[in-house]
Amino acid sequence: MTKRTMKNIVGGIALSLSLAGAANATELLNSSYDVARELFVALNAPFEKQWDASHPDDKLTIKMSHAGSSKQALAILQGLRADVVTYNQVTDVQVLHDKGNLVAADWQSRLPNNSSPFYSTMAFLVRKGNPKQIHDWADLSRDNVKLIFPNPKTSGNGRYTWLAAWGATSKSNGGDEAKTRAFMAKFLKNVEVFDTGGRGATTTFAERGLGDVLISFESEVNNIRNQYGKDDYEVVVPKTDILAEFPVAWVDKNVEHNNTGDAAKAYLNYLYTPQAQQIITDFYYRVNNPELMNAHKDRFPQTQLFRVEDQFGNWENVMKTHFASGGELDQLLSAGRG
Repeated sequence: MTKRTMKNIVGGIALSLSLAGAANATELLNSSYDVARELFVALNAPFEKQWDASHPDDKLTIKMSHAGSSKQALAILQGLRADVVTYNQVTDVQVLHDKGNLVAADWQSRLPNNSSPFYSTMAFLVRKGNPKQIHDWADLSRDNVKLIFPNPKTSGNGRYTWLAAWGATSKSNGGDEAKTRAFMAKFLKNVEVFDTGGRGATTTFAERGLGDVLISFESEVNNIRNQYGKDDYEVVVPKTDILAEFPVAWVDKNVEHNNTGDAAKAYLNYLYTPQAQQIITDFYYRVNNPELMNAHKDRFPQTQLFRVEDQFGNWENVMKTHFASGGELDQLLSAGRG
């Protein structure tokens, strides 16, 4: 056997081993909402480590895609082969079933707590000293207050803000619809910038210095404060607020196509484990674990949370009434321009 022949054989073996290694590598794509980047960076690494330890011949890599959750859902309907979705609104998962049959009809019953491993509510980020004295929703309709939050048309974050303001106001005035719509008209008039997603709103408020109040998820405003300077901002959680669930699902058609079902399901189940739940509370998300919440009660001010379904009916009705073309949002925006 010549040296050249031996070299070719060795090279062929090395190539075969390389291809075999590539074949035994699993890659998951998690399609997530705009402000979840840091959370999943912290969650992905320990899960990858766990998976690799129990699957020594199958190295796992988790990749992320972030944008407004409704945009993310649309991208999947248009062909993005995400294996799992971790969104901030039920409708953005449900649409994957309703319009693409990509997710099973029973997706919400496949994991605990309506397939929501954590939840949040809306909070206000104000500048040092709270110069405009913002304490509750009613303060956001004053003429001297400028608001920053994402556009409800493109962002689940923005929709929760809108529904929280509407629902809390309705509760405070005994369900007087005329008074609620009048408040919401002033509320909209005070919006200085409508960004397409939560992270864009953060940039507008914290880096561009626009607005008096940033409205976002409690988790987001606390992480912004930690990132940009605890002494420069204050967090306000209103007395009455909305329960914002964060639904997750594996995308059935995609995991079947990608042959990633086992890893995708294990990944989402991991989000319910004590290790993951601890990481989640570190990022100021609330969890359905009384012991863990009690251990971190200083992070989560008491607030009276209401469910979207209890205050507004089902999400389908909410979307038609408030956010569809010609709905409440469009009507009040048009009235404000007039």
